[in-house]
Amino acid sequence: MTSRERVYRCLDFDHPDRAPRDLWYLAGVSMLRAPELEQMISRFPMDFEQAVGRYGNATRTRGTVAEVGTYTDAWGCVWSVAEIGVCGEVKHPPLADWTALEDYSAPWEMLEGADFSATNAQCETVDRFVKAGTEVRPFERMQFLRGTENLFMDLTLQPPELFKLRDLLHEFFMAELELWCRTKVDAISFMDDWGAQGNLLISPDLWRSFFKPMYKDYCDLIKGAGKRVFFHSDGHIQAIIPDLIEVGVDALNSQLFCMDIEEIGRSFQGQITFWGEICRQNILPFGTPEEVRAAVRRVRKALDRGNGGVIAQCEWGIRDPLENI
Repeated sequence: MTSRERVYRCLDFDHPDRAPRDLWYLAGVSMLRAPELEQMISRFPMDFEQAVGRYGNATRTRGTVAEVGTYTDAWGCVWSVAEIGVCGEVKHPPLADWTALEDYSAPWEMLEGADFSATNAQCETVDRFVKAGTEVRPFERMQFLRGTENLFMDLTLQPPELFKLRDLLHEFFMAELELWCRTKVDAISFMDDWGAQGNLLISPDLWRSFFKPMYKDYCDLIKGAGKRVFFHSDGHIQAIIPDLIEVGVDALNSQLFCMDIEEIGRSFQGQITFWGEICRQNILPFGTPEEVRAAVRRVRKALDRGNGGVIAQCEWGIRDPLENI
């Protein structure tokens, strides 16, 4: 069974020969622990491959991501990094004052100068499952542009500028997805971190009225092109898992250990594939290898009834012991 066949069978609950593997690692791991990373990937080859492709040069980009100091991303958001190998936080949102929205534009030069000519050749020559990552993260991008406190007030008060910003982002994200849909990738992913430790960051009703229609558009476009939809969200998001299933998400990466894993299995096993994960707040950094094994067995028992639906995924933090990964 090839890696691509294995992942498709997992997504279709069609008895893959084993759980597909997908190791995530923070930039600091590749920067500071490269020999260990190489050893891990050599021992446990991955079933996924990131799609190649080049976006156009963004005119607002300055500095280097994940190095101590500041950098400016393609959208003009200024990030502060206090520790090497992490992305940092936006301290200077460019739309903190709504008056700046009047002359603001998305980084269309990224899409206008994009070159995905190598993507199809990649998909045709590898036997791994090829997944494209994207810029699509409407809730997070709104926070980066407005500032988190401002955005939560906006979602409560709903000024007209909020809807203008939403539409600006949605137009860009749909155009980006259309570019990837023209390639031969197996899946396209997008993300938003929706959960706090014990609940959603906004009410489920507000999420459904304001953000869910955008998500449905993304999923409809991707599924219409014959691709699978992969989605990531941190935190406690149990309340909206039925909605993610409804709009068409095929594989969900979430912080299972913030939630009731067994209840999630009873409610949703067989309806969506669980794309990992193992607890990276406590077990991976601080647990013993046997505690990690117990966590893996717990996830497998709760979410996979012998026919697939679970991807063996975890995130490697910069201080996590090699033996735990």
